[in-house]
Amino acid sequence: MKKQTTFITTILLSLSLSTFAQDNDSTVIRKFFDESLARGKSYEWLRDLTANVGPRLSGSEGAKKAVQWGKALLETGGYDRVFLQDVMVPHWVRGAKEEGYILNGKQKTAVPLVALGGSIATPKKGITAEVIEVKNFQELRALGKEKCAGKIIFFNRPMDPTKINTFEAYGQAGDQRRSGANEASKLGAIGVIIRSLSSTENDYPHTGSMAYGTGVPLIPAAALSTKAATLLSNTLKENPATKFYFKQSCETLPDAPSHNVVAEIKGSEHPEEIIVVGGHLDSWDLAQGAHDDGTGIVQSIEVARLFKTLNIKPKHTIRIVLFMNEENGTRGGIKYAELAKQNNEKHIFALESDNGGFTPRGFGVQGASAELLTKIQSYRTLLAPYGLHEIERGGGGVDIGPLAPQGTVLVGFKPDAQRYFEYHHASNDTFETVNQRELELGAASMASLIYLLDKL
Repeated sequence: MKKQTTFITTILLSLSLSTFAQDNDSTVIRKFFDESLARGKSYEWLRDLTANVGPRLSGSEGAKKAVQWGKALLETGGYDRVFLQDVMVPHWVRGAKEEGYILNGKQKTAVPLVALGGSIATPKKGITAEVIEVKNFQELRALGKEKCAGKIIFFNRPMDPTKINTFEAYGQAGDQRRSGANEASKLGAIGVIIRSLSSTENDYPHTGSMAYGTGVPLIPAAALSTKAATLLSNTLKENPATKFYFKQSCETLPDAPSHNVVAEIKGSEHPEEIIVVGGHLDSWDLAQGAHDDGTGIVQSIEVARLFKTLNIKPKHTIRIVLFMNEENGTRGGIKYAELAKQNNEKHIFALESDNGGFTPRGFGVQGASAELLTKIQSYRTLLAPYGLHEIERGGGGVDIGPLAPQGTVLVGFKPDAQRYFEYHHASNDTFETVNQRELELGAASMASLIYLLDKL
């Protein structure tokens, strides 16, 4: 009887301690959200970044200014250490504004068009040629050299509107942007235009990275706005002899020196074990880079501020990393992982915000064991009141990806993505498109998960 009483007492004590821990965690999480929503700094930081730094493509003066901005801001936070990591980055410049025209007989229609990042320029007078429309590489190859030589290839495959996960639709459509010029060049084409990777019909062309293969002639590549792509496709149906003209002046310069910006809060129990929180500091040159990825940058800095302001001392070292060159090279993420390995640093978790500043939905987890994933998913009870229901296996992020081979568990912050590809890589990615409350909810969501992961 005595043994049974002792056993029951132990069980009750265990349950009591578990309930106390849950209650304490719930209180801390509530404080994160209260502080971020009532006194948050992320929105004003974003205003400053977008207005006073603006576009910040790797190698540009804007990127240099962004590094100085990030370092100066973090140095005001009272963190244990703020430092820069040297990294050489690609330096591609767009040059003069591009021109594009649909030439239907005597009718000449101007259309919105931008060069793809990494593309070469057209000849100074531009190029004019008949247009061959295809949906994918299989259609292109089936045409053969005879039909493609001397032509402009027009890739007109939209993002699949039936995909609820817009990132899945983006991924499926992305090969035409990345490799379209290479595939078309193999068949003798003199240029490539693609339908912008956008989820809506609009007049904003979207840029993005492309790459050339070895041993294949380099041809210029550009993106049409989705409305312009639809217009060109309809015109071709009426007149298959329709021609297209475009002119762009971009070029690739020698690699340029730049930096990742890092701030650190030392762990109280395991300072040698590191948890990373970050986003990418660079952006494309067409706009302010608000959602991509200004929001991720200011949310990451806000995570550190929340810990300091609420006097929450993490057990493990927390690093805020503003990565350079995610958009057209990922050199910052690669360099960070390289230095981590070189310095024998142990990174246990890394969280990235690079999906826009919209309403928080949850997190994707990569590299966790089944047991660890189950533990992280058990946090739904604490996070669900804040709309964070989705905690599943998924991608972590481009910049933290190079840490995966070192055994780091990667986590991607997942806001609602239905509107993201209206702005992604386009000139309308501006401060005004970011909702203050959604941004602040995201920062508190990230801080809450980091707090819980630190307790693991």
